[in-house]
Amino acid sequence: MAVKFPSEAWIKELEVKLNASESYAQAAATWEGDQIFVILPDDNFKDSAYFYIDLQHGKASGARQLSSLDERKALFTSSAPFGTWRKVLEGRLDPLQAMFSNKIKLVGSMAAVQRTPKATYELTRVAASIDTDFGP
Repeated sequence: MAVKFPSEAWIKELEVKLNASESYAQAAATWEGDQIFVILPDDNFKDSAYFYIDLQHGKASGARQLSSLDERKALFTSSAPFGTWRKVLEGRLDPLQAMFSNKIKLVGSMAAVQRTPKATYELTRVAASIDTDFGP
């Protein structure tokens, strides 16, 4: 059954899938940093949504939807309109290229992201494996 994006159920499903992924564990073995994903409004999504997840050494924890950016701080915050996230999750937009071209705005160390590109690609691959309902 498809999981609605964005939703608390979706970010929790990402946590489960990341923790079950051996390829993510290997790719992100040296990664240290919690993350907030901000889904901004666009023509297909009228609100803002905020996801938090703590990513440490190939494991994920604490995944939840936040009510606002003020609710939690993180080492990294990635913001983009709903449609940009959808393109990333559907494999139509490379996540690192989206960051480099500012389609996804990153607050945090781009150098850290560049040191572990496989972690980003594996996280994206796992997220893309979720049966996702993007809604009307």
